[in-house]
Order: sequence, then structure tokens, then C-alpha cells
Amino acid sequence: MENKQIHQYLERFFTANKCPILENKKGFLHVQLTKEMDKELMNRPFYWHYIEKTGGAPNPMKLALITDQNEAPNEKGEIIHYGSPRLHQIFQCTKKLAGFIRLYEQSEEKPHGHIPLHPWVCLNVKISYQADRKKEIFGSYGINLIYGQIQEHFFDYVKTLSMTPKIPDFSFTLTPMISPVSGIHRIRRFIEQKISKESHEWAARAIERWEEDLALLDHFYEETEEKPDAYQIEKEALREQYEPRINIDIINGGIFYLRQR
Repeated sequence: MENKQIHQYLERFFTANKCPILENKKGFLHVQLTKEMDKELMNRPFYWHYIEKTGGAPNPMKLALITDQNEAPNEKGEIIHYGSPRLHQIFQCTKKLAGFIRLYEQSEEKPHGHIPLHPWVCLNVKISYQADRKKEIFGSYGINLIYGQIQEHFFDYVKTLSMTPKIPDFSFTLTPMISPVSGIHRIRRFIEQKISKESHEWAARAIERWEEDLALLDHFYEETEEKPDAYQIEKEALREQYEPRINIDIINGGIFYLRQR
């Protein structure tokens, strides 16, 4: 994620969780936390236990976040970048608080007759490429539960539509031909097939570095007739550090009922 994307993500996160944004400018965000968000993000369990026990007036904290030091060189606050603990804490909070939604597309104009709405399952996922170096990619995928069509960048598309949590007048939902669980499995297979077609030179390079360090370790213990426990511990540590792996994690998702186009 680039600095601008992180800034936009934080804007949406705090707005969605009803935290007033006190100041918002390039590279800098100043936010008043709610009681709930203070509990989630600020790690003050003893403070909140005391307040709730005594009936005192709560005083949630403020967060000053610097998303781009070049754009806000004179601001004071917590530096946020991709990989920073605070940002990953917010990712986990998003996953916890907004695991699933159901929305319906509504027409801006009064329709002629009743409009069928097609069910889609949407998954927002994080794909992690891990070895001694790490790369993470975020993606959004939707599957039509009538036809099985899979669309990438699905949530970006949904954000361009007018959506409501209640089924609109003059609309009705179609019964899925594919179960939501099956749809999730199909999306996962689609992602796995897409990953299998990518270049995995990063993994080959990691294995080369792994073999080089393993050779150094063996050389260090080559005159030791019986390898000590430390050798096995260091060997296992190298495996954990270098072994290539790809993880697909679901951040959140939902069912969206959309007009057919």
C-alpha cells in the first residue's frame, strides 16, 4: 500500500467507526477516538476498568497519525507506514468489527416494474508472500451466485453503486444456484490458480539464500561428531526464516444483491 492509500484507508476506517476527524490534510490525520475505539486500539484496560467501576466520565484519547513525512514534515504524531504495528492493529480491528455485511443495490430512478437483484459473495483478502522477505497484496473478489462469474476488484466496483442495507421497493432477490460457502471455495481456487501462474523467482532466490546459510551452519559444526541441540535449533530457525510460503487470509466479506448488467 502506498502512503495515499493508507491515508484513505484510515479515513474510511475512522469515519465508519464514528470517530470524529479533527484534522485531515496531506500526510496527516488527527482523530478523536470513541470509547469503543480507545478500548480496541490504545491498550488501557486498567483505565477503563477503573472508569466503569467508579462511574467516572470517560476521556477517550486522540490519535495523531503521520501517513507521509514528506507531506507533513512539521507535524508531531505516530508515523504510519505499511508494516507498522499500528496499521496492522487497525487491520485486525477491521477484521474483528466488520466481518460480514449484506447490502442491496437501489435505483436512483423509479423503475418500470420489479427489478431482480442477483446475489454476489464478496471477499476482501490479503495475500502474503513470505520468506526471509515479505510482500502483501490486498485484493477484492466477487462471485455471482447464479452464474458463477468471478470479478476482480469487486469492492471497488460496488463502491460506485448506490447501496442500502434494506431491500429497496420494487426489487426482489433471486435465489442462489451456488451456495455462499461453495462461492467462497471457488474464489479461493481462483486466487490459487492465479498465483500458480505467477513468477515465483522470489521463492527460488529465498531457497538459494537458505542453502547458503545452511552450508555455513554445517561448516561450523562439521568437526562435531554428534551434532548438539543448538545445531538442530539453528537449522529449524533457518527453515522458519527462509522457507517460501503463501498465505491467503480473508479480511472481511459480504453478500451484495446487484442488478444484472
